[in-house]
Amino acid sequence: MVSTHAVRRRRGAVATAVAVMLLLPGCATLSELTAADPQPASSPSAGVVPSPIDPGPSQRPPGSAQEAALPTPPDPTPSAPTSPAPSAPAPSATPEQEAPDAEQDEQQGTPKEEKKKEPAVEETRETEEPPAPEPQYLEVGSSGPAVRDLQERLVELGYFLPAVDGQFGPQTQQAVWALQKAGGLSRDAVVGPRTRAALADGVRPAPVSSAGKVVEIDLDRQLLLAVQDGKVVRTFNASSGNGETFEAKGRSYRARTPTGTYAVYMERDYLHESTLELGAMYRPKYFTGGIAVHGSPSIPPWPASHGCIRVSNSAMNWLWDSWGVPRGTTVVVH
Repeated sequence: MVSTHAVRRRRGAVATAVAVMLLLPGCATLSELTAADPQPASSPSAGVVPSPIDPGPSQRPPGSAQEAALPTPPDPTPSAPTSPAPSAPAPSATPEQEAPDAEQDEQQGTPKEEKKKEPAVEETRETEEPPAPEPQYLEVGSSGPAVRDLQERLVELGYFLPAVDGQFGPQTQQAVWALQKAGGLSRDAVVGPRTRAALADGVRPAPVSSAGKVVEIDLDRQLLLAVQDGKVVRTFNASSGNGETFEAKGRSYRARTPTGTYAVYMERDYLHESTLELGAMYRPKYFTGGIAVHGSPSIPPWPASHGCIRVSNSAMNWLWDSWGVPRGTTVVVH
């Protein structure tokens, strides 16, 4: 049995050991001092003050808060400083709420765009202009394929037209007048239903001669025909004497074109001035007295001359240069 003195001596030794332990730098525990592998001492932690009533190692329960608070000695092996890993942002409630909407928009985006485009397509189809219908009436100033078709048909029927260009100008007007005269239609140079019908029916004037090259002048219909062996080669709009009385060099004359059968006896291949001072005549071909077939810039669809036969300048060029009306050519006025 241990004596009381021995017990006191042991308690004093324990108190002395505890005091020494508390005085050690870094507040190392007894287990650390007696470890087999001594670790390098660490510098005292700032702000850590040992409690004066800290129990000894034998009285401290394992896993106590005081033991857990002791610093861990640093690793003697130096390592490169590491940057703190960026912490992932905490998920917020807003993306979670918007995600379904965004996904829904993404899934429904194409249909929505299609729905928006569909009315535009329908509107485009509704506003598309249908092909322009063929005009019901053609007149001076018209142009396009319908005019070209008209010109081609006129040429096919023998009405004089110097060019097929799709433009309804003065030359086309002359040819339409000639067609209307041949068909007994109103002479307005407007291609309407009746004139179209005349084109479709192939209306042509009939000649009165049957042999040779003959220039025929139809006073009733105000037409000039170039006839070869009883066949009409070309038909021209023409204007003859208006039957009125006029004054020239102090004398009175009547503007009439005599009927009968004649022959060309004189011609002037230039712009000839009338000896009666009645104006200029383009490349005239005289067939009786001072009456001639000549070119003029004014050829209305009715009688308007002083007695001569007016045709267009281009028609007179054709008579001279293409068909030929030499002296001696027969001229029939009826």
